[in-house]
Amino acid sequence: MSLVSEEFPDEVPLRAEEITIPADVTPERVPTHIVDYSEAEQSDEQLYQEISKANVICIVYSVNNKKSIEKVSLVSVVPLILVGNKSDLVEHSSMETILPIMNQYQDIETCVECSAKNLKNISELFYYAQKAVLHPTGPLYCPEEKELKPSCIKALTRIFKISDLDNDGILNDSELNFFQRTCFNTPLAPQALEDVKNVVRRNMMDGVKDNGLTLKGFLFLHTLFIQRGRHETTWTVLRRFGYDDDLELTQEYLFPMIKIPPDCTTELNHNAYLFLQSVFDKHDKDRDCALSPEEVKDLFKVFPYMPWGPDVNNTVCTNEQGWLTYQGYLSQWTLTTYLDVQRSLEYLGYLGYSIIYEQESQAAAITVTRNKRIDLQKKQTQRSVFRCNVLGARGSGKSGFLQAFLGRNLQRQRRIREEHKSFYAISTTYVYGQEKYLLLHEVMPDFDFLTETDLSCDVVCLVYDINNPRSFEYCAKVYKQYFIDSKTPCVVIAAKSDLHEVRQHYSLSPHDFCRKHKLHPPQPFTCSTNEAPSKDIYTRLTTMAMYPFKLSTVDSFTGTMVQLPVHARLRCMCACNRCTYCLCQNLLKLELLRSIKAQLRTVVFNRFIHKINSSASCLLSEEDFSLTHLLPAVCVFPASSLRHMAQADLKNSTFWLRASVGATVFAVLGFAMYRALLKQR
Repeated sequence: MSLVSEEFPDEVPLRAEEITIPADVTPERVPTHIVDYSEAEQSDEQLYQEISKANVICIVYSVNNKKSIEKVSLVSVVPLILVGNKSDLVEHSSMETILPIMNQYQDIETCVECSAKNLKNISELFYYAQKAVLHPTGPLYCPEEKELKPSCIKALTRIFKISDLDNDGILNDSELNFFQRTCFNTPLAPQALEDVKNVVRRNMMDGVKDNGLTLKGFLFLHTLFIQRGRHETTWTVLRRFGYDDDLELTQEYLFPMIKIPPDCTTELNHNAYLFLQSVFDKHDKDRDCALSPEEVKDLFKVFPYMPWGPDVNNTVCTNEQGWLTYQGYLSQWTLTTYLDVQRSLEYLGYLGYSIIYEQESQAAAITVTRNKRIDLQKKQTQRSVFRCNVLGARGSGKSGFLQAFLGRNLQRQRRIREEHKSFYAISTTYVYGQEKYLLLHEVMPDFDFLTETDLSCDVVCLVYDINNPRSFEYCAKVYKQYFIDSKTPCVVIAAKSDLHEVRQHYSLSPHDFCRKHKLHPPQPFTCSTNEAPSKDIYTRLTTMAMYPFKLSTVDSFTGTMVQLPVHARLRCMCACNRCTYCLCQNLLKLELLRSIKAQLRTVVFNRFIHKINSSASCLLSEEDFSLTHLLPAVCVFPASSLRHMAQADLKNSTFWLRASVGATVFAVLGFAMYRALLKQR
């Protein structure tokens, strides 16, 4: 009542009415509902009901009444404030009596002596009550040991490692200012920064190093804040980095809402890749563009568990030592985002993406691609990750096909332990100068139980062993049951092509089967090589996944429908000016080559007419006339008009014929050299 009226009432009732303090008049901007309890008017049952609803309990005793102090009961699951009222009636403090009680019970946040009569510490009492709810001491600090609790140390250590942008174990001035601005929206003045470091220097030997704050110094500062009653400073930091009152990362922080419509995929955007690149550089201490097992462990110290197992090294590219390369590192993140975006969001949360990049949440790192049907309608795509499901009978070579994509020949594959094998492989390919990710998924050969996930992909690989007569039958049955009417492109892989090819026990040979169903002929493949296996087939798979448009034309000789080659289908889409197709097209469009082609036509035409004129008289015979319907319409002229061809024209035609032949030979040799260099690269 003194708090509300700001004066002591002449008549004090046994129980005050309930009071609500609006948020705009409180320092913490939180509305506060105050409920009074009277032992004279209310029962113990009513007391327990009120306690069950409370966020904080103020237990009031009279400082001039020892019996009042002795009646203090401290059984609660919420923070407690001990309030010594009527301090105006005594000249001594009751703290010596209360101190043993405070040391005995950890739920007591603080003890305040006040006077309702002269309004001493009344406002402060309710401020401390609010503070005990919003910034409790219990989860942070152990008064008996006078040090931070283990859970608090663990949380602050993670915050320190995230803020240590160069991973040198020291927060320099730039990193301290970034941390201050992130948590409190204001940088530290240079003098204030020096004052903070001087305080640490005076109290700790190794709290400051190279004029930067070490982890020990960082933890000491927060211990000092709590000991001086500034819990809100530490709590502000913890909550900015996603922690709740139990010092656990909140679900809202780790798993922000993200809407993914059907038939859409998830990919990392450019900012996410930049962030992951900075994380890689931060932990690649030896600058060898690969993460050793120790460096990987250091990277994941901000995680509560180790997220990547040994199978990751067989899912992405590694160096000769089996360490994750930079490309393999990014590929694994791409794979996680594509297959399980919620897990990717969780991982980015542990790394502090939203804090470092000052985003509302790590959902800002994700791009949701448009519906695949729209890509098919527009005949173009903005996606950068494409999935290829690899199907085949047991022992057909699927695992070898996946590992060959990562540059491992058969000899290196034999070193892989069975328990460390992976059903996925992901790496980059280049399609017309664009870097794309191809994700290979080995589907278990259970013909009768292929799930929707097994069938959902951008391109299908049907692998059979050319040395096993019963291997192709599985591919044929799978194609006819699941993919014959599908719009998903299919490729048949003739694996183990280094071995002797045997006849397949199927009604059609693989070549005849592909011809019948308008598929590309079986592609020979082997990983039994001295060097890394060729990646041409993977580039072709990525191209087919990017442009799955099933255009066809009529074969003029057989009259059957055939599928156009890749370049024929993409001639209006490719404009990179770097691939063989673009160079050929640009050369064919040259004015000089057009002129040569025109002169060549003229020479051939004139020679043909000259031959006719030399073997016939002025009038064509009946037999020759019967052949004129085979000539173009412009060829049927009176013979008299053809005799006026000048000798100079014949010489000129001979020159252009020679020039045309020379240019053709030069072009063929040039293209052959270019293809050889391109294949070698």
